Amino acid sequence: MSFSLPTTLRARFGRWLHGSRDDAVLRWLFRAMLGITVSVLAVDFWQLNERDLQPAIALPQVQRTAEPATPLRPRGDRGAPKHQSDAALNALMSFELLVDGRLNAVGTIAPGTAKTFAEEIAKRGSYVKTIVLHSPGGSVADALEMGRLIRQKGFNTAVETGRYCASSCPLMFAGGVERYAGDKAVVGVHQVFSISQVGAAVADSSEAVQRVAAECQRYLREMGVDLEVWMRAMETPRDALYYFKQDELLSLKLATQRGDARTPSLAPSARS
Repeated sequence: MSFSLPTTLRARFGRWLHGSRDDAVLRWLFRAMLGITVSVLAVDFWQLNERDLQPAIALPQVQRTAEPATPLRPRGDRGAPKHQSDAALNALMSFELLVDGRLNAVGTIAPGTAKTFAEEIAKRGSYVKTIVLHSPGGSVADALEMGRLIRQKGFNTAVETGRYCASSCPLMFAGGVERYAGDKAVVGVHQVFSISQVGAAVADSSEAVQRVAAECQRYLREMGVDLEVWMRAMETPRDALYYFKQDELLSLKLATQRGDARTPSLAPSARS
């Protein structure tokens, strides 16, 4: 059932709306109010429509972040090795070549660190024998790239007594032909974040992380490391670290030699 004004009222309203100058002010006031009302309704409708089109849950931001320089809490009942915070770990990874062919690689692995490392090797790689690591990790992509370059060049790697190698750093460590682990070296892993640029939105972050996980597993297999290492990482939350015992480092073939690179143990290599 529709509603309409009687013909007489509509006629009077029309005459008033277009009538004499005496009613001009009222007419313009009415028109202004009518225009404002229509505008408000249009804005409300547009906002409501936009809200309905947005997803109920915001897409996660996939980030590529550096790990904290201080050791994280241990996973489960594993006791965290005692290790003092080192200001050098907070800085970007830097490289120092020593006279005995050891190249110290100290600091956080950031996007672009692999490029800096490649430039260092291009300049002084002929003098390098062993990459000595002291790093809280960081960019997974750069760690993989550096690890592959280490293997390509035939370098050894070492995490010596009192040194720290965590998060993505063990990926770089795995690149060594021979991999030395000091008796009190700290080597730890946890779940992978991702390797995309900071703030880059993706349609499905879980898919991105799966691609990274597949790449890391492929890399470890190429380096001759037991994939049980990857299982330890995936079982450990990203705000914790799984610290490997010395025997685990050897049995899982993440390390091939016990002791520092300068004074390797006489024990046979863990590699078959």
